[in-house]
Amino acid sequence: MTYLCRNLAMQLYQIRSKQILPISKKEAWDFLSNPSNLKVITPEHMGFHILDGAEQPMFPGQIIQYKVRPFPFLEMKWVTEITHVETEHYFVDEQRFGPYALWHHKHFIKEVEGGVEMQDIVDYKLPFGILGRLAHPLLVKKQLQSIFTFREQRLSEVFGTVEGAENMLEIKAI
Repeated sequence: MTYLCRNLAMQLYQIRSKQILPISKKEAWDFLSNPSNLKVITPEHMGFHILDGAEQPMFPGQIIQYKVRPFPFLEMKWVTEITHVETEHYFVDEQRFGPYALWHHKHFIKEVEGGVEMQDIVDYKLPFGILGRLAHPLLVKKQLQSIFTFREQRLSEVFGTVEGAENMLEIKAI
């Protein structure tokens, strides 16, 4: 019984998204690796604001502090660390303090016909054990789908689209 309860409380989730944009790898990298552009691709109702750490170009070990409002009744500080960077290929940010028990976000960029494919893979875990698991389908999953859908739309508005390209967004338990 203890094993079952512990496993119920330890559920991991994953977001996978892909988007193809008609831009160069350098343009994609310059936009995505600049923390200031997060505000451009984050819904306004999230109250996203960078507090500190985004003054320099991205580097491993960089700590960035934000203020975010994940839900109308909850404003909090979110601190991430850039843990890995390979210029024009990928970077990884990990939450050090914030709304998740775990947040590990990988950003990949690769050239494809007609532009670049941007892929995000986020592994995350909610706090509060079984209560977090219950909140996932009711609140958190819907909120994350909304955020990533907004992001896809904003990137298309800023950079355009590739005709016939299929974008993808999936959130699942792993």
